[in-house]
Amino acid sequence: MGAEKSSHLQKTHAHRGNQLVGVKSRQTDVIVVMCDHDDTSMGSERVEMRKKQMQVHREAAASVLQASHSMGNTPANASNACCFCWCCCCSCSCLTVRSEDEAIQRSTFEHRPEGTANCEESPKPTLDDARSWTVSFEKVMKSAAGRSCFRQFLRTEFSEENMMFWLACEELKKETNKTVVEEKVRQIYEDFISILSPKEVSLDSRVRDVINRNMLEPTSHTFDDAQQQIYTLMQRDSYPRFINSSAYTDLMQSLEEPPPEP
Repeated sequence: MGAEKSSHLQKTHAHRGNQLVGVKSRQTDVIVVMCDHDDTSMGSERVEMRKKQMQVHREAAASVLQASHSMGNTPANASNACCFCWCCCCSCSCLTVRSEDEAIQRSTFEHRPEGTANCEESPKPTLDDARSWTVSFEKVMKSAAGRSCFRQFLRTEFSEENMMFWLACEELKKETNKTVVEEKVRQIYEDFISILSPKEVSLDSRVRDVINRNMLEPTSHTFDDAQQQIYTLMQRDSYPRFINSSAYTDLMQSLEEPPPEP
């Protein structure tokens, strides 16, 4: 009789154990389904782009750190750097790497008199200069006053980042120091290419793929294709509106007015 009772208790415990396992299994299934749903809601394309960008970040960081090490100025804990602080979510030790490059970044990005000037603060264009802007977009971009006035117009259309990106690429092309070039490339990517940036410019997937490949070995021409695409976008989209805007009309009227009599 005792043996039968013991056998009955063992079967009862085994049955309850199977019930608990089943509950946990169902809970796990629910969690997996929820995770799959969240990933789908983000959009597979955007998730894939984020993964690709992070891979580029790591590879570019490795090349920069290797170059710094060969110059004998690699920080002691730089070997632990994983992403060279390409985005605000990074909290790793690579912050020390960026802190050592702050001097370069300040010298190359803080002093931009033309980049921050608006149409009123820039040198006033001559009447002939302003009239030439209607001939072609190239005339606008070759004139310091034209670029400044056009940028002021883009600001009213919330697309100033296009001109900022174009100007940054022009500065990059003039640089010959390899260390400064790599820092400028990283900064431009972070400011205008990363999908996490509020100043991200609009580029198609082909150009983004070219940039991601170029980031493995940064040069002063890393963003040439992207710069050309943004130039074409401004030329076709914003430039005609600028020429027909009240801002341009008011400027022409102010230049055509005769000077006040003494």
